Amino acid sequence: MLLVVTYSRDARTTLRNVCRSHEGTVVRRFGRATLLEETELGAFLALRLRAKHGDDVQIERTRPFNEFETVPEAVRAAATAYEARETPSTPYDKFAAGTDHPDSEAMRDADL
Repeated sequence: MLLVVTYSRDARTTLRNVCRSHEGTVVRRFGRATLLEETELGAFLALRLRAKHGDDVQIERTRPFNEFETVPEAVRAAATAYEARETPSTPYDKFAAGTDHPDSEAMRDADL
């Protein structure tokens, strides 16, 4: 998919108009950002926005996030356990202390 992010009011207006005119190419809209299908038409629309608005438009190529291929089991288990904790106000580092769950510092520096 192509992620198109706009940084000005004029660029957002043009993006909104493009999305309305080409709904079949739009995967998802987020206000000032949109995901377009990774097709030639999607690329054309994204590049047209950049040609019109210059640096007020950022285009990135994305791919779907598959947590089972990308994220280690320990991190997935920690996220599930943390959301099921008894006291919602417990910060993660306190929750993870003394368990097998990874600490936030280790996760912060580990690339996926």
